[in-house]
Amino acid sequence: MRLLVTSAFERAVKKLHPQQKSELDEAVRTIANHPERGEAKVGDLRGVRVYTFRLSNQLCMLAYRILDENSLKLLILGAHENFYRDLKWQEK
Repeated sequence: MRLLVTSAFERAVKKLHPQQKSELDEAVRTIANHPERGEAKVGDLRGVRVYTFRLSNQLCMLAYRILDENSLKLLILGAHENFYRDLKWQEK
């Protein structure tokens, strides 16, 4: 599976501690193996899926888009607070 990342996703990953990065890697592996696992969004965010997981005992959300059967684009990573606002801003 080919993974593409946005600059917003890269900035969020840089702020994580090594233990959190390994937890994120596990979540990304899950998405790569089962792309339909995330919740499909509708309306303004049509085509975007959001996968929710625990990152250091905090609920974290990862937005991604399935480009084709062999590639995913990781959009943003963050807590629920302002997540969808930032995601809509990212998509414009």
